[in-house]
Amino acid sequence: MTSAPSTPVGIAARYVAFAIIATAINLASQWATLALYGGPLALGAAMAVGTLAGLVVKYLLDKRWIFDDRSTGAGAHARRFSLYTAMGLVTTAVFWGTELLFHALFGEGWALPGGAVGLAIGYWLKYRLDRRFVFDPAPRPAELCPPGGP
Repeated sequence: MTSAPSTPVGIAARYVAFAIIATAINLASQWATLALYGGPLALGAAMAVGTLAGLVVKYLLDKRWIFDDRSTGAGAHARRFSLYTAMGLVTTAVFWGTELLFHALFGEGWALPGGAVGLAIGYWLKYRLDRRFVFDPAPRPAELCPPGGP
């Protein structure tokens, strides 16, 4: 397999494509959950299922094709996915808040369009958080020392 192209335009195009894929998976998962369960917690359950489905897919795509993270092993994956999920908590608040706001302001039929708007805003913010806190490689020991020694 060849390395992912690293031009800013290529990265941006892939990121948008992956955000669209993850959004579609998220919203399809929500729709399926709402079709299967109509109880009092239906919207919350649908949002949780959709968020989890989108999170896993987006992590796998971003790790390799956006940030070119080649780390391997359970420990490395656990660390990265934990940080990725933590950054996702911030953006999930944006997504869920927007979805619930649309639902409250415009009615039941507007929850999923509100989710799409919230996801778009959230993914824009998530890229910046992930680039800074999740996939930014830690400095190697030689980079920690000033030229000429410690």
